[in-house]
Amino acid sequence: MSLPEIVDRKAWTRARLALLEREKELTRARDALAAERRRLPMVEVVEDYRFEGPGGQATLLDLFEGRSQLLVDHYMFDPEWDEGCPSCAGRVDQYGNLAHLHERDTTMAVVSRAPFAKIERFKRKMGWDFPWWSSFGSRFNFDYGVSFDETVAEPAYNYRSAAEWQARGMPAPAGELHGTSAFLRVGDRVFHTYSAYGRGTEQVGGTHYYLDMTALGRQEDWEEPRGRAASLGPRADQAGAGRTGAPA
Repeated sequence: MSLPEIVDRKAWTRARLALLEREKELTRARDALAAERRRLPMVEVVEDYRFEGPGGQATLLDLFEGRSQLLVDHYMFDPEWDEGCPSCAGRVDQYGNLAHLHERDTTMAVVSRAPFAKIERFKRKMGWDFPWWSSFGSRFNFDYGVSFDETVAEPAYNYRSAAEWQARGMPAPAGELHGTSAFLRVGDRVFHTYSAYGRGTEQVGGTHYYLDMTALGRQEDWEEPRGRAASLGPRADQAGAGRTGAPA
């Protein structure tokens, strides 16, 4: 069993104060990084992307719903799948009340490549009410690096080509992957300002950061100290996770 060392309150407070200094450094570094992100240049979106939603066809400008900013959650949902990605479900479940984004003149929209009928069926099953659009038949997912088909575009994910991923010992991007993109509206002109992929999207899911405050952490194999995730029972992604009583 790999659990925290047991100490008295004074020793714990000394260790906590030492860590607090590191946390303050991280907070300042995170603020500085966010400022750099805001200073990134932007690219005008000139492609005439079309999406399907409950009211029929829509443009990228329509997805803003009249607000100045648009966040697009690239939800993994291949046209051949009957249901969307379960990991993406864990992310969008944490949106909460979107009115808080709306108060900051920002719209959240989910976009997937599955046909709208499949999206609507899955959305009803999950009990969600956020805007979810289908980009089926357009290049939107390919152009923003979350869908991959060599006959459509050269595969690249998180700004790395297939060859670069393979050189790192990783498989080339294929099928569907996740990401988040930010857009800005100036009048009727739309600009792409930011996209994040892979672990770069963790910042939009509060669960990860709550778990970072706990002794067991995110309960992932890559975390240190090793073995802690399995100390008290099944990991969050293993059979039996979440049980509140003794196993049957």
